[in-house]
Amino acid sequence: MAHYRQVGEVPRKRHTQFRRPDGRLYSEELMGEEGFSSDSSLLYHRGVPSSLVDARPWELPDQATTPNSPLLPRHLRLHDLFPGEEHKAVDPVTGRWLVLGNADVRISYAVSSLPSPLCRNATGDECVFVERGTATVETVFGALDVGPGDYVVLPRATTHRWLPTGDEPLRTYAIEANSHIAPPKRYLSRYGQFLEHAPYCERDLRTPAEPLLAEGTDVEVYVKHRGDGPGGLAGTVHVVPEHPFDVVGWDGCLYPYVFNVADFEPITGRVHQPPPVHQVFEGQNFVICNFVPRKVDYHPLAVPVPYYHSNVDSDEIMFYVDGDYEARKGSGIGKGSITVHPGGHSHGPQPAAVEASLGAERFDELAVMVDTFRPLALGEGGRAVDDGRYAWSWSGRGPA
Repeated sequence: MAHYRQVGEVPRKRHTQFRRPDGRLYSEELMGEEGFSSDSSLLYHRGVPSSLVDARPWELPDQATTPNSPLLPRHLRLHDLFPGEEHKAVDPVTGRWLVLGNADVRISYAVSSLPSPLCRNATGDECVFVERGTATVETVFGALDVGPGDYVVLPRATTHRWLPTGDEPLRTYAIEANSHIAPPKRYLSRYGQFLEHAPYCERDLRTPAEPLLAEGTDVEVYVKHRGDGPGGLAGTVHVVPEHPFDVVGWDGCLYPYVFNVADFEPITGRVHQPPPVHQVFEGQNFVICNFVPRKVDYHPLAVPVPYYHSNVDSDEIMFYVDGDYEARKGSGIGKGSITVHPGGHSHGPQPAAVEASLGAERFDELAVMVDTFRPLALGEGGRAVDDGRYAWSWSGRGPA
């Protein structure tokens, strides 16, 4: 984020001596994007952030993908991925099932009850949507308490761990970029302040409020990084001599934050508004949008559900979180469903949904959409829960 934050103790002048009570120097670390040319923060460690005492390979969860061939719209039932009590043996990071992916972004899902290991995604930023449950996300910048409807944005290479809390399993929808994730540029001034037309602003963001200090020796950190494995990824477990949560203070414009979807102010109009009005974040070659409960079009002849559209440059991925999504009524879509509408196929509302929507004043629906500008392939999780019937839902018939 571009607005400045300071947490804990920092020296008055950057890159100057900052000493511990016993007289030793704290270790100053610059964590920055784009080679010292973009947002950054300075973190002050009790230990040496570069220290390692051991390393070994980490075999990542299956990252292999299968092309969407033959080209079809698809319905994926995510809630079928973790049946019964399986969540009791799963953590929110190593337990993710890859659902869809390409060279720019990977979409995964997990239902979990165990704490994750300390981890660091060195391939890109993460935006994790909390569907259900609660957790504390501990990071090197401090802790964040999260719950249903929260987007948790974690900058690349942020050391963190997820600690599920409460009795309900934690359901998380992870959007992992090979780039950075940020608010859309059109919402921001040239200096990074949210503009008046933006559907959310700085006041809506939750950030770490105080340092998080922990003790420990020979601590393991699971690192996902670029490599020659499926998806161009590899994993390594670093063993560090002291606990990485040793930052007494930090300041700057790069840090994890939380935004709750209930704080998104929907943009509406007399006739149907196009999907970009629902955008919340963007990454390289993809965007993230959310469809929230809202008043709908108020022209006397308005058709509130979307028109049929062929977005020729994008695959459209819709995750149905809550409510009753008007355009999909009659298709079998429900809470926990994903629809895959690939570029090259014209899609839109179920035929009966058009007439049924006329005269509606409000839609009570919650969905998270990812549009990508390169085709998405099916991961192991997506292949496992494809209903095999959605493509024929508009016509009412399928192949013999």
